[in-house]
Amino acid sequence: MTNGNHGDTGSGQESVPSRQRRRFPGISSRAYEHPADRSALVALRKLTGFDTVFKALSGLLPERSLRLLFLSDSVRVSDAQFAHLNDMLRDACYILDLEKVPPMYVTQDPKPNAMCIGLDEPIIVVTTGLVELLDEEEMRAVVGHEVGHALSGHSVYRTILLFLTGLALKVAWIPLGNVAIMAIVTALREWFRKSELSADRAGLLVGQDLQASMRGLMKIAGGNHLHEMNVDAFLEQAEEYEAGGDLRDSVLKILNVLPRSHPFTTVRAAELKKWAESRDYQRLMDGHYPRRDEDKDTSVTDSFRQSASAYADDVRGSKDPLMKLVADIAGGAGDLGGKLRGRFTGQGGGPADRGE
Repeated sequence: MTNGNHGDTGSGQESVPSRQRRRFPGISSRAYEHPADRSALVALRKLTGFDTVFKALSGLLPERSLRLLFLSDSVRVSDAQFAHLNDMLRDACYILDLEKVPPMYVTQDPKPNAMCIGLDEPIIVVTTGLVELLDEEEMRAVVGHEVGHALSGHSVYRTILLFLTGLALKVAWIPLGNVAIMAIVTALREWFRKSELSADRAGLLVGQDLQASMRGLMKIAGGNHLHEMNVDAFLEQAEEYEAGGDLRDSVLKILNVLPRSHPFTTVRAAELKKWAESRDYQRLMDGHYPRRDEDKDTSVTDSFRQSASAYADDVRGSKDPLMKLVADIAGGAGDLGGKLRGRFTGQGGGPADRGE
């Protein structure tokens, strides 16, 4: 696929009006997928009843109706409508080497949001609230984020999540009628929150401007008052959120995030910055990344092992009180009763915790 707006400089990079950005021919979604995304999807597929529900809904969901709805009641992005978004979309597909450009629609909604849905073929939808909130480079990262969802095949599960969420509300009055549905919805939400971290990385690969990605997340959190906000202070919030409080706060964090489809914006910003500073990202930018023609040779066991290893590293490095306790238990720390009491009250554990 070629894009008339971009010329090859001969060094593996394409020129844009203001700067150069690298393209990633044949890139596999494995290159940017967060390990938790892959492991959560494995866990989701193992959920009792998921395969049955998935196969049934794949045949029942009114995808043609969904496409007709957006065609009739939203504005389709093209050279004639929202041309700047169309350029960004083609550019994002060019950089991530997604051959077929998915249809993109702008829908009237003051709430800033974007999504990639569809079972047979992905559709990208952005709201007017998002278009009006973000500048060009921030929006480029968002479009790249959604193209990342498309390349990873996330749109199928996102569509089922939307459908099941609505269905759960409709059958909530039936005794136990939505228990099984809500179990699958909860698992889908857990996976989708992790998939957002993957798509944030794809957005950075497309925009190749970490500050623009950070600004976009700040604006989604705090609105169009950039002069009143600061990226470093915003990231400090993420650190305070992770490290603050005791075990009671850790439990509350879990309860707060369960109903959400997206991770908290400060957490997303911190995760993306950490990845942007990693060796994996630098190698990717240097042209060393897995290709999709190698996907068929990828071992599911190896992928799960990598995910488990990443989770273990996260637990060991986490400042969250609950994660610290998990690390202590895994390490065979003594006086767990004292640690539990101390972590729940925020007063420290046994003698080892107090430095005695």
